[in-house]
Amino acid sequence: MISRIKTTIAEYPLQFWIIFCGRFIGSTGGSLVWPFMTIYLRQRLNIPLTTVGFLFAISSGVGLFSQAVWGPVVDRFGRKVAMVAGLLNEVVVMIGLALLGSLEAYAVLIALSGLIEPASRIGSDAMIADLIEPDKRAGAYALMRMIANLGVAIGPAVGGFLAATSYLLSFSAAAATASVVLLLTIFLVRETKPDVPEAEEAQRPGGAYGYIFRDFYFLAFCGASILLWMAYQPFMQILPVYMKEGFGILESGFGLIMTVNALMVVLFQFAVTKVTENYPDTYIMAAGAFFTGLGAAAAALSNNFWLFLGAMIILTIGELIWAPTSITFVARVAPIDMRGRYMGVYGIVGGISWGVGPILYGHLYDNVAPVSVWHLALGLGMACTLAFGLMGRMGALSARPSTAGDPQDDMAE
Repeated sequence: MISRIKTTIAEYPLQFWIIFCGRFIGSTGGSLVWPFMTIYLRQRLNIPLTTVGFLFAISSGVGLFSQAVWGPVVDRFGRKVAMVAGLLNEVVVMIGLALLGSLEAYAVLIALSGLIEPASRIGSDAMIADLIEPDKRAGAYALMRMIANLGVAIGPAVGGFLAATSYLLSFSAAAATASVVLLLTIFLVRETKPDVPEAEEAQRPGGAYGYIFRDFYFLAFCGASILLWMAYQPFMQILPVYMKEGFGILESGFGLIMTVNALMVVLFQFAVTKVTENYPDTYIMAAGAFFTGLGAAAAALSNNFWLFLGAMIILTIGELIWAPTSITFVARVAPIDMRGRYMGVYGIVGGISWGVGPILYGHLYDNVAPVSVWHLALGLGMACTLAFGLMGRMGALSARPSTAGDPQDDMAE
């Protein structure tokens, strides 16, 4: 075991491990509060779940715009600049959420989060692609997911008990951890932006984004991923409210369920990725989507803590399968001088799903029936399974070359 750990450490550069440590600290701090934001906003402001959904939709809507902005920033000015901006924003937002108490103030803070938060993610994902060779990227992203989920395993378990005492403690701790990661990034992380002649972008018909929007393989992948993210979403936002209001399961119970989710990723993600990286991307995504839909079906049938835990375990199996594959695919198909833009466009996929999902699921919960949330998630998961499966049969994504050239040339092949 020790020799295996030493071998893994030696495979990746020192800066990767600095980012690795920062990811752990940041995910621990962030997960003290974000899993409980739905309950916090609902109780603090005494508003219906649909309004909470609109607040999250504000963040996602602003994020749709900012993804397109931060991609070029990352490509032109560097990865580190974006990472610092995102971390500084997180500190400000956490302090504001702790101290302010009006709906208008929260709307502004959540919008600010949506505007700047993507910068850190796009920057760090692009930096990892810069640092790691293509044949090791799947493992690198899997390691990042493992350590982030170790933080998530710790954060909700602690955050649930902190929230039961005082949400101020949770937000203060989250702001402190974000500050630590900010300092690590400023003083220990070096810039990795590749030196690529600016003339290359000018040679692409339609410019950089014109190139991306002619990359039909990539766009098809993004479209199917929207369905997958929407199927996954209610487990993170609706489930704690559904468990508490429908079955009397408190925040601490949801925190423990999230801890199991995170521990499964920590224990099994790297091993699962070593298996799945040998198969075409679309079939891996289809398998992950199937388990996501199956988890939603299990949640619809659950009425106690242990059944909800079982539903989360099923969902997590799917997550282990599809999550590292998605970002590895994006890093693989993007030209080296457009990694930020490709990461940004793929981030819009999450923005669309997190923008539409909270409103749609909130409306179903408030006006139709709480259980209908899981019926929709099941349908989306199965639709996504079919979509990725069809793309795999067509060979559209699994045949995509590892070095992106002209999308039209790829299609001609």
